[in-house]
Amino acid sequence: MARRPLPRILRSGSASLTRSRERARTAADSATDVLHPLITVIRGLRLLAGAGRLKWAATPKDRRGHALFLGAACVLVVALIPYGPLLALVSVMGAAAWRGRERAPVRTGPTEAEEIRLRALYEALVPHFSVSDDPGPLFSHGGDWEKAFGTSYAFDGNGRLTRLEVNYPAYFTDGDPASRARVEQVLHAKSGRGREYHFAWDEEGNRLVMTVLDALPTTIAAQRFVTSPGETVLGFTDADAVRRTVPVRAGDTTRDASPVIWRTGARSTEPHLLVAGHPGSGATTLVRSLALQALQHGDVLVVDGSGHGEYGCLTGRDGVLAVECGLAGTLATLEWASHETERRLIAANRARQAGHPEPEDIKRPLWILLDRPCALGHLAAADGRPDPQELLQVPLLHGRAAGVTVVVADHVDCLDALTDTVRTHTRARAVLGPATREEVEAVVGGRPPTTPTPDVPPGRGYARLGTGPVLRLQVPATPDPYDDATSEAHRQAVLDLLPGAPQVVEQEAPQDGVAAAPPPVRADALVSAPAAAEG
Repeated sequence: MARRPLPRILRSGSASLTRSRERARTAADSATDVLHPLITVIRGLRLLAGAGRLKWAATPKDRRGHALFLGAACVLVVALIPYGPLLALVSVMGAAAWRGRERAPVRTGPTEAEEIRLRALYEALVPHFSVSDDPGPLFSHGGDWEKAFGTSYAFDGNGRLTRLEVNYPAYFTDGDPASRARVEQVLHAKSGRGREYHFAWDEEGNRLVMTVLDALPTTIAAQRFVTSPGETVLGFTDADAVRRTVPVRAGDTTRDASPVIWRTGARSTEPHLLVAGHPGSGATTLVRSLALQALQHGDVLVVDGSGHGEYGCLTGRDGVLAVECGLAGTLATLEWASHETERRLIAANRARQAGHPEPEDIKRPLWILLDRPCALGHLAAADGRPDPQELLQVPLLHGRAAGVTVVVADHVDCLDALTDTVRTHTRARAVLGPATREEVEAVVGGRPPTTPTPDVPPGRGYARLGTGPVLRLQVPATPDPYDDATSEAHRQAVLDLLPGAPQVVEQEAPQDGVAAAPPPVRADALVSAPAAAEG
């Protein structure tokens, strides 16, 4: 059957309707342009009226009468002054025009590039947060990333993630360290390498919050820290990691910093410290910083196993009993330290039994600082002598009661050469330098809450005191003041902390028939004979 042609009115009506619609749109746009100031003022009056209603509703009922009286008085004053109503009208119109102006729309969602990043991150997490028999998977290929991430994300000026909150399904094994490590590795790789990320797992709420951490400041140099006797500052950490702050000088300014406080003495639960690091990581800097702080209230014995003279600035200072580099001197010094620990224990025990306070000569703390003892151990084995670490058994076992603190620092690859006594009784741990998660966990006994970066400044690492949390650590800059590469500011900061030269006991000139006096000796030299231990 042949088609009948449409009536002419139906064939030509569409063109006329289109032209009419365009004319109406053009007229509406022209009217909008002409009436735009009036529309702006009307919008502003509406917003001002709404604000006035809210203000009136928030006013207590007992004060509304006073407000009405004040408003009526203002209206009367405006009406009586010359040109008052006109000025009031102009002011109201100006305020309405300013309030009703069009503002730039605020961007609430991610940009196209940010959305691509979030989509790629969502797809990368699908194999870790999904199973095949899940009827309503939160993570699925091609799924909705907004359900998993929501709006809890932030980007920096370069379009890189700085914060992300991930909602994961309840069946994910978030209690398994290996499962956590795989997810953290994916987030680290997809969000950008070269930065340090902090991962906070909320097992009850099935949430993971990833945050990019700022680098710890390296401008804090050696100085007198505000601490009590028995407290030592290992370094500084994040502001939200500890509840205490101390004032420090950072360059030319003074500010509050969050310290990692290590408590020693009779009430300490971690009386001894083990420091591990790679060459150039700042382990010697930390030991030098501890020595300068210990000299405020105690005596120091230093053993430099490397023999590089890193502690030459301490030689001959008040409170420094010895600075040994050779094997023979080290063995003699550590043997004296072992007998001194026994003497302090015996004296304290006798004083308690007699009901007397402890003698003054055992109240001053004694610090034994060993840098690279494993190197001396190799020399001792080759020479057929005992390992210097064996002489640390008594100070490590009874040092807390005797006021003796032991600090051992060595390279990470030499930790297997440490004796079981050293590894068991050094419950305060610090690892410095570029280290992997496995190395950090092997030293401090816990997984770090952040992703270690391959490039770190000297003195950067992690610390853990006993069974406490693993904290980021930045050691205060304490270089060797006699090193040519040390800056003048740091050199002067260390020299200001060094105690004065030891006092020398002057001897009178010999007279006729009188034997010559012995040469001058240091007042704090190791002259006390070791006490014999009682059975």
